[in-house]
Amino acid sequence: MRPLDVLFINADSSAAAYQELAKTFAAIEPPTWSLLLAQSCRAKGYGVAILDATAERLTHEQTVARAGEIKPRLVCFVIYGQNPNSGTTNMIGNTECARFLKESHPEIPICFVGSHTSALPMEVLSLPYVDIVLLNEGVYALHDLLASDLADDLPKIKGIGHKHGGRPVLNEPQRVVPQERMDADMPGYAWDLLPYKERPLDLYRSHFWHAEFSHEKRTPFAAVYTSLGCKFKCDFCMINIVNRVDNAEGVASAHSPNMRFWSPELMLSEFEKLAEMGVKTIRISDEMFFLNKNYYGPLVESLAERDLGLRMWAYSRVDTVRPQFLETFLKAGIGWLALGIEAGSQMVRQEVSKGSFKDVNIRQIVASTRELGMNVISNYIFGFPDDNFETMQQTLDLALELCTEMANMYPCQALPGSPLYYEAKAKGWALPSSYEGYAFLSYESQPLPTKHLSAADVLRFRDEAWKTYFTHQPFLELVEKKFGSLERQNVESMAAIRLKRKLLGD
Repeated sequence: MRPLDVLFINADSSAAAYQELAKTFAAIEPPTWSLLLAQSCRAKGYGVAILDATAERLTHEQTVARAGEIKPRLVCFVIYGQNPNSGTTNMIGNTECARFLKESHPEIPICFVGSHTSALPMEVLSLPYVDIVLLNEGVYALHDLLASDLADDLPKIKGIGHKHGGRPVLNEPQRVVPQERMDADMPGYAWDLLPYKERPLDLYRSHFWHAEFSHEKRTPFAAVYTSLGCKFKCDFCMINIVNRVDNAEGVASAHSPNMRFWSPELMLSEFEKLAEMGVKTIRISDEMFFLNKNYYGPLVESLAERDLGLRMWAYSRVDTVRPQFLETFLKAGIGWLALGIEAGSQMVRQEVSKGSFKDVNIRQIVASTRELGMNVISNYIFGFPDDNFETMQQTLDLALELCTEMANMYPCQALPGSPLYYEAKAKGWALPSSYEGYAFLSYESQPLPTKHLSAADVLRFRDEAWKTYFTHQPFLELVEKKFGSLERQNVESMAAIRLKRKLLGD
């Protein structure tokens, strides 16, 4: 029997990344990029499988034992995640698992792909247990790799890094999948390869707020992209680093603000597949779903016509929201809109997000969105380079004033691959010494200092701001009014969990 060509592994990093929140409140997302790469390779005739240790709650030892039983030609650790920082955060578990795998089965070549790998390919390739890295998203490089002997052919394969005589070497770059080839070369998701207990996708759970703070609505859960990339160049974001086609040192995500879209027809078929499998709770993971009406318009209208009974959310910048489309969004099942507000100070916000929207627009857009019956999750970041206690308080005050149905509050990190990372390196700002240090909610979390505040100041303010918001009586009353008294109790239980922070002396 022909051996399996490639086993895609998603090792578990949740305990370190989310602390106590991992047990009940953190989401467990399907490994979206494993699904895309698996389907792409399968369409080319290769034998593929996915081992999702996070969903199955496997230890690294159990994961390695399973991989050893399967005996694939190649193991590919696909390391992305729920948030922009997750490509780095999820290196925690995947590097540990890869080390165990290399010790137990040195004969199996190990490959890494993902946003952190694209940001720092030579650093990742220098790890003793990593044999190959895929640059950018790695679709074409992976196809060519599987067509090779995984040994003597390596120097000829574009878009990979490998070891020559024990020395890390990056080959010539490979292109990303162009717009005109999206449907053909990345033809959807390999849903059937995911593990489940009783029905498809029942080992996955949505973000707590996505299910209206009800644990019962969180499973089964899926996440999909309808587009890839983002046209903006925010200093704090590294999303576009997976579009990288330049091996030079210091290349940041802002150098490749590229967006590509699947056809509405292909995406509609994916939503219909999920609905047929009984999945109602779905995240639209696009960085900028609410941006190009030529692409989202036909898809949303078709979903509205079919009335699949979906419970979905999508991202948008405040300055790209078009209120006239929101009713169709709601009919399609998109009940939550995630808005990147980032900071309460327009000066701070413009400095890092290259944005032009003003405070008045934020208030108007949030109000009009909610008036139509859509829930809003607002995203805020504390500790931008120009932040001080006053500007961070402005951000918290804006969050409390808007009092949206959910708020994410992050400490600012110089994420590998972001322009801010290279600014921090150039200016000698202290950066985390471990992958866990880049995790927003981890014990080791180490945000950037600002021009005026220490990293500890930023982290302490963020944690206190989060507590203030989720114990804010108007917010709790809103949750109870919109979702129910049990849901309010669930929020209060979540807010009672205190994160431990090394930087703050815990």
